[in-house]
Amino acid sequence: MDDGGERSWLGIPRDLGGGSAADDLSPEAARRWGQVLAARRIPCRTEPSPCGFRLLVPPALHAAALEELRLFEEENRNWPPPEPPTKGRGGSPFAPLSVLILLATFHNLTLLDLHLFGFSSPDWGALGNAHAGQILAGQWWRPLTALTLHSDGVHLLGNIALGAPFIVLLCRDLGSGLAWTLILSSGALGNLANALLQLPDHRAVGASTAVFGAIGLIAALSLRRRKHQVSWRPLLPVAAALALLALLGTGGEGTDLGAHLFGLVSGFFLGLLSARPLDRRGRPGPWGNRLLALASALAVLSSWVGALLLG
Repeated sequence: MDDGGERSWLGIPRDLGGGSAADDLSPEAARRWGQVLAARRIPCRTEPSPCGFRLLVPPALHAAALEELRLFEEENRNWPPPEPPTKGRGGSPFAPLSVLILLATFHNLTLLDLHLFGFSSPDWGALGNAHAGQILAGQWWRPLTALTLHSDGVHLLGNIALGAPFIVLLCRDLGSGLAWTLILSSGALGNLANALLQLPDHRAVGASTAVFGAIGLIAALSLRRRKHQVSWRPLLPVAAALALLALLGTGGEGTDLGAHLFGLVSGFFLGLLSARPLDRRGRPGPWGNRLLALASALAVLSSWVGALLLG
């Protein structure tokens, strides 16, 4: 509430002491303190100064204004709270990178004409791709097996190059077992959601659905850590994830935007669901991560066994 005609108004000192000299305040401090006084119905006005702004109040309300501002600063001394530190394991990137190496090895195996125990080499692509109609018909293995297949070497290397930084970051933060469990789950859910909305003859392969799941997981966990911050800053991880989707997930011939989008969304919601238990109980210990890693590997292996036996 400004009143430029009052020349006798007293200034608010920067240290909120008992003096009446108007110290220069930063624009942010002048705005914040002015809002506090306005909320307490204390008239005030700001005027520019050589080094910022001065905040002025009527002489009769000067002491009351100082008291209100002292109370405000005391109540908000530690607000917003600092962003909690990442409780990552800080482990070696070898474990997540070794999984990506196994993915590349498996891709090379699918290209070989292998004859084992008298059986001809299976058509890996036909058995394991994310065929929308077959998924909805009950072929439960396809959302996972499709993540391990790639159309060619360029497709594979692109997904490894894109996914490696995010996967390594997530594994260092959560531990490899939990990270891979969430990444595979988000990729499988993304393929399932994509199958629900695509035409029955739609087919897709590639780990990019899981890669965007990892991006969604990182965005959700970062959002959770920034929940106490003011203004728009908590939304930065979400905006970054959407920007990556627009930049990397929509271009190129044969790009499956639906799979990328649903992978991102699935990872984001899995990240939100897991954030609270992680805050309360912490990350899994070494044995917990080993068991989760084993469960993830068995899920992929059993999916391929199902494809070979039932497909």
